[in-house]
Amino acid sequence: MKNFFDEFKKFIARGNVIDLAVGLIMGSAFTAIVNALVNNVLMPILGGVIGGINLSNLSFTIPWSLTDEPPVVYYGAFLQAVINFIIIAFCIFLVVKAMNALVKKTPAEPPKPSKEQEILIEIRDLLKAQNASGNTEDDKKTK
Repeated sequence: MKNFFDEFKKFIARGNVIDLAVGLIMGSAFTAIVNALVNNVLMPILGGVIGGINLSNLSFTIPWSLTDEPPVVYYGAFLQAVINFIIIAFCIFLVVKAMNALVKKTPAEPPKPSKEQEILIEIRDLLKAQNASGNTEDDKKTK
């Protein structure tokens, strides 16, 4: 049982779990901000542009029903949710883009050559040194 709790303690203490928890909390707070923006700023503007229609109240009644009260389909609430999603996704995109611009990207260190490549580089350098000193194969044959 102690081993189980030790393993759980290691799991909770890992950075990924804590980062996920912080991200979830920040996401919830950010969603509240974006919902306020959509509901209180953008939707009234959109409603004014499309003739004062409140999208969240759009619905239609299904005329046939087995009960006394006919069912109502509130498709406006769905449209509102889609618009909220698009705006939230756009805001997240802008935040991530801004964060990427702030974080300076350091160029990755080039990979070290393999043993074979090192040997080939040495051979190339030796051949260059021989050619620079004037000792080529053609010169040796003519001597």
